[in-house]
Amino acid sequence: MRNSFVLLGLLFSINVSAATPQGLLKQYEGQVKQENAAFAGFSADRGARFFRAERMHSDGKKVSCSTCHTSDPRNQGKTRANKVIEAMAPSVNPQRFTDVAKVEKWFGRNCKDVLERTCTSQEKGDYMQYLLSIK
Repeated sequence: MRNSFVLLGLLFSINVSAATPQGLLKQYEGQVKQENAAFAGFSADRGARFFRAERMHSDGKKVSCSTCHTSDPRNQGKTRANKVIEAMAPSVNPQRFTDVAKVEKWFGRNCKDVLERTCTSQEKGDYMQYLLSIK
């Protein structure tokens, strides 16, 4: 029972501290450090390459993050169903990366759609570092 309260408290404190993009980056940093002791920090350059990299999807089409989010993350994008996606860059959309549940929901869906797998914490952090670097 006591362990349940400790775990609950830890999860709550992680979510509270991640109410900002920087807090969420810290959360991902902790996860990456557990997986890779040699982790030296997130990279906006790696994040930009990740964002633009085209991958061959199993349906035979080339896709990338920029397929829906446009090549400039300061612009609105569109889903395959033609719904508007607000700008990804927090400099334009200050609400971006402020709700942990939404961030994880969309990383989950979009990583599976584009990569056909789950994104790693390293990929999420690099991607966010790139988007945070855009002014």
